[in-house]
Amino acid sequence: MSKVDSKIQLADLTQHEIEALRTKFNLADAHTHQRQSPTQRDIVARLPELWYEAESRLQADFERELIEAFFRLHGQYTALRVRKSLLSYAASISTLAVAMYLNQQRMSVTLVEPCFDNLYEVLKNVGVQLSPLPESVLHDTENLYQELSQRVHTDAVFLVDPNNPTGFTLLKDRRRGFREVIRYCVDHDKLLIIDLCFAAFALCDENLGRFDLYEILEESGVRYVALEDTGKTWPIQDAKCAILTTSDDIWNDVNNIHTSILLNVSPFVLNLVKHYIRDSIADGLTSIRDITHQNRQTAVDVLAGSILEHQNPVANVSVAWFRITSPELSATKLQRVLVENGVYVLPGTYFYWSKPELGERYIRIALARDPEQFSTAIFALREVLEQYE
Repeated sequence: MSKVDSKIQLADLTQHEIEALRTKFNLADAHTHQRQSPTQRDIVARLPELWYEAESRLQADFERELIEAFFRLHGQYTALRVRKSLLSYAASISTLAVAMYLNQQRMSVTLVEPCFDNLYEVLKNVGVQLSPLPESVLHDTENLYQELSQRVHTDAVFLVDPNNPTGFTLLKDRRRGFREVIRYCVDHDKLLIIDLCFAAFALCDENLGRFDLYEILEESGVRYVALEDTGKTWPIQDAKCAILTTSDDIWNDVNNIHTSILLNVSPFVLNLVKHYIRDSIADGLTSIRDITHQNRQTAVDVLAGSILEHQNPVANVSVAWFRITSPELSATKLQRVLVENGVYVLPGTYFYWSKPELGERYIRIALARDPEQFSTAIFALREVLEQYE
């Protein structure tokens, strides 16, 4: 259990997640902690082979194979064709490169709210001026263009799709929502930045899927940055790769910043992740989808009738967003009580980075866990909640 004094105010969600790693029931970070599927165990058995293969071949080969496997899985064939993706070992590093570009160009940003607060923290820490965009604005496709025209007064628009923590995605209207955002950005000369790190969960959602977003981005002429990631999808002990792609007009500037940060991602990691991606191509992401569905249903069933009300996501992402129905109980207080009882969830306050008080009605529960362990944790959580019922 956490050793941090309860009086100490943690600065961000990542600090909470670090504390959660010391807690019996860690339902905080969205990293993948589930067990290996049968075919994934076969990959683990081949680790020595993958290691020596990484020693014997060119770095460029592993980069090309990773990018090709990833975008083929996601159906993003235009990204494969334009071949201008930059790799890093974490999405936060890609975000940092983008933030440095924004600061270099003295560009201000309208960032969706709620969202995971490290986006806000990274941008703020390099001096980018930020304004909030309520996610609810994106829900109404019919009036989306008009709402953006009235609300956005910055140089860039930064969206997360699907969003973390809510699971909202513009894919609810297929291409239309994205087209409206892109049309607005083209007409008003805005840089569009899209964090797609949870896109795999839209891809494996039978009600959604993905279309070739890069085709629309490239054909529209919009200035854009797209951030993709493998880290929230496969259970590989945080071995991962982030992929950053931009429009032609800003690629050189972003690339120069990117190469000032790092040389390359480990060829062994690229080789390993590539095999997990190919495994998901073969099984249609079944192992990823089934874990998320099963654990979400467990949480919904066990917490039914409690003070936590599940907020149905558009995309079945690997986190669950719950509203606290008790007016006397805040997310801050509930989270502290849960920690004292060995259960760590994230309070909603940090996700509302401009108005934390709006998040006092919510908590987030991570779903990428071994189902048996997750069930035990949820029952422990429900037991704590009984004192408020």
